[in-house]
Amino acid sequence: MANISLRRAMHDAKLTDQSLAEHCGVDVKTVARWLQDETRIPHQRHQWAAAEALGVDSAVLWPEAIRNTVKTGPDREVLTVYPYRSACPKAIWRNLIGSARNEIVFAGYTNYFLWLEHPNLAKALKRKAEQGCKIRFLIGDPDSEVTRHREEVENVPLTVSTRIRITLAEVEQLRNIPGVEARFGDEHIAMSVFRFDSEMLVTPHLAKLVGHDSPMLHLRRYQDDGLFDRFGYHASELWSSGRDVWAEGPREHREPPMPSD
Repeated sequence: MANISLRRAMHDAKLTDQSLAEHCGVDVKTVARWLQDETRIPHQRHQWAAAEALGVDSAVLWPEAIRNTVKTGPDREVLTVYPYRSACPKAIWRNLIGSARNEIVFAGYTNYFLWLEHPNLAKALKRKAEQGCKIRFLIGDPDSEVTRHREEVENVPLTVSTRIRITLAEVEQLRNIPGVEARFGDEHIAMSVFRFDSEMLVTPHLAKLVGHDSPMLHLRRYQDDGLFDRFGYHASELWSSGRDVWAEGPREHREPPMPSD
């Protein structure tokens, strides 16, 4: 099977087979073989060189290399770890959004950065929905007590409620598109989960830090009840108790959730 991820990354980076071969120090025929067979794993130094040239993580281009390194246990579901969400190349987000066929979940409290870093995202998601992909947004309520408290904690000029309202304005473009839903929820204030079929990006938010300064995990599902399924359960449960963004009626205000033992 062809390596679609590698081909897409080359297209996004505007690199030809020849230019990538020159950057990696290999023959152009070698690059052609990489493209033709996703199970053909280059030498590690060539993986690193290609990833550098394309601006993506090597695990995105050759995930099989990760499985060959860690073959058993829950660790195999962890493709990459970033100390900061902002350290994740934008191309990874583009590839995950573009590759998803069945389900995309944006369960970030504000989701603000998506519109900032990915112009025309609403149009891209509209096309995905029209192709049968289910798209869900779980967004914090800009008027809730949880949001107000978080604004005090962060104490930054671009407030949480402002970032949420920017997302609501963008998501409004997708209103009435079959397959697109949006709900309010407050309980994911401390963790963002972004799902793209069998891959997932998870950000646990640290103390007073905003999302882009918090760490992020890139996961791929390989087993039942593994890390992927555990975070998937978290997002599904919060979605089930969420409130329809587009439903009529006043929004209720909630107290911040009490910490559990």
